[in-house]
This record gives sequence, structure tokens and C-alpha cells, in this order.
Amino acid sequence: MSIILDKVSHIYGADTTMAVIALKNISLVIPDGQFIGLIGHTGSGKSTLVQHLNGLMKATSGNIYFNGEDIDADGFDKKNLRSKVGLVFQYPEHQLFETDVFTDVCFGPKNLGLTQKEVQLRAYQALKLVGLEDDYFYQSPFDLSGGQKRRVAIAGVLAMKPQVLILDEPTAGLDPKGRDEILDQIAALKKETGITVILVSHSMDDVAKYVDRIIVMNRGSVLFDDVPREVFRHYMELETVGLAAPQVTYIMKDLRDAGYPVSDDVTTIAEAKNEITAYFAQLASTRNNKRGEDNA
Repeated sequence: MSIILDKVSHIYGADTTMAVIALKNISLVIPDGQFIGLIGHTGSGKSTLVQHLNGLMKATSGNIYFNGEDIDADGFDKKNLRSKVGLVFQYPEHQLFETDVFTDVCFGPKNLGLTQKEVQLRAYQALKLVGLEDDYFYQSPFDLSGGQKRRVAIAGVLAMKPQVLILDEPTAGLDPKGRDEILDQIAALKKETGITVILVSHSMDDVAKYVDRIIVMNRGSVLFDDVPREVFRHYMELETVGLAAPQVTYIMKDLRDAGYPVSDDVTTIAEAKNEITAYFAQLASTRNNKRGEDNA
């Protein structure tokens, strides 16, 4: 079920002398099944934007449609919307409160009025989707590592069976190993379920590796909206708004500037490896051909 934003603006403190424009005339279409990266510097409007998608915040002007229905129309069921568009806040483990992991994950679906059997089935499936082993199900969530707590928090949203999963800086505060584990699990979840994922992040390397589409926010407006390769071609413009291309992109540009015939629009380590391997393979082939000619 797609989400459509039509000229959406949001002003904090509207009609006061302290008014601050957070979103300006945003128009976007978020179709089913995309993996979207939403990036921008602090204060760019990205967190404000995602809180509009499930009705936690109301637009000052403009309209938001979910499955063709205006979410701010009279009679629209926002409780149902929030079960379909799940939002995982930054540091979601701070919201864990039950005595054990399994009970915590049951909390959301239980409030949907489901049977106990369905609630428990959803909780079990969600915990398996995030890769948490059965041994942890009845431990206190406060005894888990940071990465494990993050998985439990994500499972709590997945147990609602959302069609759209929004993750606001899901790797904040994690070490590199924990960050990679969480993002790999989200990518696997996306592949397995076909769910729409919106990843809010400040890490260009993470976004480039995982997403199909990047939306760049700046001062409440959309600066770029395209596939990663095209967005990162504008690395100089990104730098002017406090962002950048992935580190590997700069390395490949340096290699090209040094005279190596490699592509300079590479955005992931895997792409860089392929480019460099292809260059050395071509170099070896040329040398072998030259030796053959000399021996002849």
C-alpha cells in the first residue's frame, strides 16, 4: 500500500512569534516494496517527516494518503494506520519495559485485540525474523547487549505486521559489529517479506550499501531523490549541506585522478572491488599479450 505526500508542510509553533518551518511543500510517492534511505543533517526535517507518515504528527498544510485514503480525514482509523506503518524510534530499547523479551514483543499485537494464540504466534515469528535465538526469549531485555535490545525493539514493531517499517537511526550508539548485524538483518527481512523499509541514517556508507533509493533532506525540503549512484554524483552539493558521498567513492575518485582508469561513481566496497579487480585483470591480459608478441 503506497504512501503519497502531496505538498506537505509542517510549522512548529505556527501562528506564534517562535514559528519554525520544519517541512516545506514536500511531495513524494513511496511505493510498495522499496528500500529507501532518508538522509540529511541534524535539523533537516527527516525525523519530522517520518512522524507524519503514520499520523504521529499532523501536517500544517497538504495531504498524506495511505492506500488512497487521506490519513487526516474525519473517521480515518489512525490506530490501524500505526499498525500498518510501524515506526522504530532512535534508541528504541529505552522503550522496553516488560519482565522478559517475549512478553515485551507481545505488547503491541495484544493491544490489537487479537487472541492470545495469535499474539504469541506473532511475537515468536517477529523474534525469529530479527534473528534472536530462543534462549533469549524469557530473559529480561535489560540483560541483553545493545544490539540484542535493538532487535527486540524492532521485533515489537514487526509483531504488529506492518506493511511499512520506518527505522530512525537504528544503529545509533552501536559498535561496528552490532551495526552491521542490525543492518544485515533488516536487509534480510526486507528480502524475505517484501516489506517497504525507510531507513533514516546519517551514514552514507550504510545507505549506499543497502537501499534502492535515497531521499536527501535539507532545511525541510527534498534536495535529491534518486538511486544511490545518481545522488552521490552530486557529492560536492552534498558537502555544502553537511553531507558527503561514501568514503569508497572518494577513494575511487582519487585513483581516477591519479591516472587509473576506474569508474569514479562507485558507492560500495563491493563495486570498488569489482572495478579494481577488472583493472588488474585487464592489465595482466595486456602484459601477457605483449610477452606473446615479443616471443614471437
